[in-house]
Amino acid sequence: MMRRAKPVFITLLLILLVIAAIFGFQLVEKYTPSKEHVDMQDFLGVSGDEVAIYYNEELQEAHGIYLEGQTYLPVEWVNQNINERFYWDNNEKLLVYALPESIVYADVNTRGSQGTPLLWVNENGVYLSIGLIINYTDIQTAAYDTGENKRIFINNNWGSLNQAYVSKSGNIREKGGIKSPIITRAEEGSSVTILESMEKWDKVRTEDGYVGYVEHKRLGELQSEVLESTFDEPVYTSISMDEPVCLAWHQVTSLEGNANFDSAVENTKGLNVIAPTWYAMADNDGNFISLADADYVKKAHDKGLQVWALIDNFSTDVNTEILMAKTSVRQKLINSLMEEVELYELDGLNLDFEGIKEEAGVHYVQFIRELSVACRNNGTVLSIDNYVPTASTQFYNRKEQGIVADYVIVMGYDEHYSGGEPGSVASIGYVEDGITNTLKVVPKEKLINAIPLYTRVWTEDEEGKTSSSALGIAKAKEWVNDNKVELYWQEALGQYYGELKTDEGLKKLWMEEERSIGLKMDLIKKYDLTGVACWKLGFEPAELWDEIRLDQE
Repeated sequence: MMRRAKPVFITLLLILLVIAAIFGFQLVEKYTPSKEHVDMQDFLGVSGDEVAIYYNEELQEAHGIYLEGQTYLPVEWVNQNINERFYWDNNEKLLVYALPESIVYADVNTRGSQGTPLLWVNENGVYLSIGLIINYTDIQTAAYDTGENKRIFINNNWGSLNQAYVSKSGNIREKGGIKSPIITRAEEGSSVTILESMEKWDKVRTEDGYVGYVEHKRLGELQSEVLESTFDEPVYTSISMDEPVCLAWHQVTSLEGNANFDSAVENTKGLNVIAPTWYAMADNDGNFISLADADYVKKAHDKGLQVWALIDNFSTDVNTEILMAKTSVRQKLINSLMEEVELYELDGLNLDFEGIKEEAGVHYVQFIRELSVACRNNGTVLSIDNYVPTASTQFYNRKEQGIVADYVIVMGYDEHYSGGEPGSVASIGYVEDGITNTLKVVPKEKLINAIPLYTRVWTEDEEGKTSSSALGIAKAKEWVNDNKVELYWQEALGQYYGELKTDEGLKKLWMEEERSIGLKMDLIKKYDLTGVACWKLGFEPAELWDEIRLDQE
C-alpha cells in the first residue's frame, strides 16, 4: 500500500507545483509594469508637418500644420472652439475680422510682423497662424513644434493651476495603470501640471508637453498658482435711449404711404420710436428699394420720435445666403444704408431678416457685425428683429447680436400662423418663454419684447381643413360685436376665446385686447426689459395705448 501511495503523492505534488508556478507567473505578470512604449504618431494622430491640438488639455480630432516656423490652425476649429469672429469669405478668398470700430482684412498674401503668412489655404481648408489668433483671442498657448510629434496646447480656462514636483522618477503612461503603454518619463526634480487626480494615479502634463498618467506616490506636494489673463477684451459700446423704448412699426408700402404718418401716430401714447418699413432688399447684389421720405422724418422728430428705418429680405428675388456671402456685397449694402442714414437724418436702422436658412446664418451674423461697426462709428442705433428662440433658429446667434447690436427685439407672436394649426397668436406662456430664453444670451438692458396688435380668425370647414385671416385688434373687436360672439377667459393662455358657427364652418378666435396685452406688458416689467415694440400701427384701438405705454408711474 505504501508503495502504491508514493506515486500518487508525487503526482499530486507535481500538480501543486505546476499550479503554483502558473499562479506565480500570473502574479508576476500582474504586478510587473509594462515596458511597451506608445507609438506617438499613432497616439497623436499626426505625421509630417501636421500638428496635434490639445484644447483645455484634451486631444482634438482636428490637426494644425507647421509651415515656415509657425503653427497654423484650421479656421473651422478656431470658430467652433475659441473665436467665432474669424470670418472666411470663400467666394472672395478673404479673411475678415470685425472689431468694435474697424474691420481687419487679410488674404493669402498678407504677412505678419515676422514675415510669415497670416493664413494658408490648401486642399484641406483654411489655416490661421497662431500669432494672428493670439492677437484677437483670450487664450494661453504652448507649442512643441520640433521633431515629428508636433503639438500645441491651447487653453482658455483661467483660474487655479495645480503643479507638483516629481519626487521619484517614473513613467508617464497612456492610462492609469502599470500595464498601460509608456508615453514618456518624468525625471526626479522635474515639474508636472496636475490635470486630474485619482486615488493612485494623476493625469498630468509634463514640462516638455506630454499628457498622460503617473503614479500619485511619485509626486510631491501640490502647489497652486492662479492664472490671470492679460488679454484686452474689445469693448463694444452701445447706444441706449435714456428712457424705456416704446417702438411701433409703421408699414409703408409706397412713397404715398408716408403721408399717413399723422393718422398713424394720432392715437398713440408714450411712443418714442417709429420704425417705417422703408427698405426692402431687391436682389443678391446688395441693391434695395427705398421708400424713405425726408418730410416724414421731420414730422417724427418734431413729435419727439426717433426714426429707426426697417430693412427686410422678404423679396423672392433675394437669397440671403448668396447676398451675405460676399464681403464686397455686404460692404456695398452697408455703405448704401449709411448714405440713407445721412441723407434722411435717420436715428437708427432696424434689421428684419426672416426665413433665412441655417447655411446663411454665419454670413448674416457677419453682416450684423460689420453693420454694427458703421453704425457705432456714426452714432446710429442698430436694432435686430428675432423670432422667439427655438432649436432650429440657433444660427441667428442671438448672443453675438446682444454683444454687437444696440437692441435685440424678440418678436413674441406668430405662435400659430397662417398655414399652420389653429391657436393663439401669442399666448402668455409662449411670450414668457421667448423672453426668458432670449435673456439667457442677451442682457435685459438690450432686450425689447414685441407684441402683436392683431389676432387671427380661424375657420374650420366640414372636411376639417383650416384657414385663417389676420385682423387688427380694433377690427377683431368689431367682428366680435357684430357677430355677438361670446368670449371666455382662458387663464392658461392669458386670452379670451370665442367660437362662431357659420356657413363657411366653425370660426375660432383667440382674442388680443387690453387684458391680454396688459399681461404681456407685465412680463416686460417683471423681467425689467428695456422696452416694447408693436406690430403694427393702425391695428389698435386708441384705448389700448393706456396698457402699452411705459412712461407711466
